[in-house]
Amino acid sequence: MNKNSLLICRQIKMEEIETLSKLAHKIWNFHYPSIIGQKQVDYMLEQMYSTESIKEQIFQKGHIFTAAYSGNVMTGFMSVSKTGESDYFIHKIYVDPKLQNKGIGTALMNHIFGDKKKFSIRLTVNRQNIQAINFYFRKGFIIEKIIDMDIGGGFIMNDFVMLNEKS
Repeated sequence: MNKNSLLICRQIKMEEIETLSKLAHKIWNFHYPSIIGQKQVDYMLEQMYSTESIKEQIFQKGHIFTAAYSGNVMTGFMSVSKTGESDYFIHKIYVDPKLQNKGIGTALMNHIFGDKKKFSIRLTVNRQNIQAINFYFRKGFIIEKIIDMDIGGGFIMNDFVMLNEKS
């Protein structure tokens, strides 16, 4: 896939949850072991990316999952929830490691936020995830604060809360 390939972004269908789960496992097992270790990767995948967990996020927590597709292939995804009138929280944004730096993450963000005249977007990102932090900086995010969250299983998330506001 190159930057000129046709890329379609749309909300996922229920029958695509398993595909999204598999893509998340591929991405996390590629990217995160060197940052947080394989045990925490396995724990977080079970907590956040099992098909049951994704369904819970959609049906009980109101998260909206949008995916990017090149042809019939899911190349990336993001999960967003609305937290106020024009306030949003990005829970997840991930792109297939082989397809990063091809505009997919930008396309996903533009699909959700491109037509908004006013917004406040927050997200959390691991403080060691330099590649993602730099992507967010390029998209206009700033570091709002530092947080350390106990996520259970003996694991702590060491994150930045990042903020992007447009008024």
